Amino acid sequence: MGFYFELLLFVSVVASGIIALIDMVFFAKARYQAASKTPGFDSLPKHDKQELTKGPLLADYARSLFPVLLFVFILRGFVVELFEVPSGSMLPTIQLGDYLLVNKFVYGVRLPLFGTQLIQGTTPERGDIVVFHDPINPQIDLIKTVIGVPGDHITYVNKQLFVNGQPVPRKSLGRDVELNNANLGYTAVNHYQENIGGHWHDVYNSPGVPSTDFKNLVVPQGEYFMMGDNRDNSDDSRDWGFAPYKNIVGKAFMIIFSWDSSTHSARWQRIGEKLP
Repeated sequence: MGFYFELLLFVSVVASGIIALIDMVFFAKARYQAASKTPGFDSLPKHDKQELTKGPLLADYARSLFPVLLFVFILRGFVVELFEVPSGSMLPTIQLGDYLLVNKFVYGVRLPLFGTQLIQGTTPERGDIVVFHDPINPQIDLIKTVIGVPGDHITYVNKQLFVNGQPVPRKSLGRDVELNNANLGYTAVNHYQENIGGHWHDVYNSPGVPSTDFKNLVVPQGEYFMMGDNRDNSDDSRDWGFAPYKNIVGKAFMIIFSWDSSTHSARWQRIGEKLP
């Protein structure tokens, strides 16, 4: 969805720019010359002169919208992007209906639409929450936690995560009820906090769902192992493999708005909350 919006925005910028340029080069001067022949034109107020030399509605809209669209395209393409969380795979860290700000330059500046890297940035670290293009369907954006970076050995046994042979520190916060897990047949979940790369993440495990165990999985160079914090209700690297560095859009860092569709109200307390 993000790709199609970016494409639509790019087309809008180009179209409005071309229309405004054509009008300015070929028609604006002629309109001004015609209007200047109006008796008393030179003594008219500025607003009246603008009305007399005003172009067709399409050209007028194009000239007004072009700088706004260009600014939004540059801001979204190179600096920061708004991301709407589409699923509950990152519960409880991120709620369904959260709107996040995504830092697009922290991992390097890329050319919008094409993804070609223009400036090298830092590389994702364990515990970062990142938005990236789905390796199976790149037109769809996903959001997950980075669990393994290139060269890491990842093990997951009985729902305990190990990185490079060491268990990821975690502490139990008891039981919760999570209605978004109802599709699994279970709404009771075990609530943990895990320290992933120095970032504390709240994690859900569904006790009635079997563990997807694997041992000593090595993360290839240029790729990353991703998992959702809602461990038993997440489509992630356990299902489709590794996420290439080239697919990464940016790092999610703040909740800018949150909407609870079940109560049709905003979650005001979440607005401005920083992510791990």
